[in-house]
Amino acid sequence: MTARDELLTVRQVLDELGGVSRRTFYRWREVGKAPEGIRLPNGELRIYRSDLNAWLESLRSVA
Repeated sequence: MTARDELLTVRQVLDELGGVSRRTFYRWREVGKAPEGIRLPNGELRIYRSDLNAWLESLRSVA
């Protein structure tokens, strides 16, 4: 996380991923194949942009 890291909603992450479905994203989370996230006190999930970018980079190096 950087000093001014942006917290993304699940919808924003799905849009960044080119329209991956919510169901698919949560399935990836269940099997440990999604970026790290934090659960807010209201139960909503947020993903730091830096975690999303790092996760995407990790996928590139595997490909």
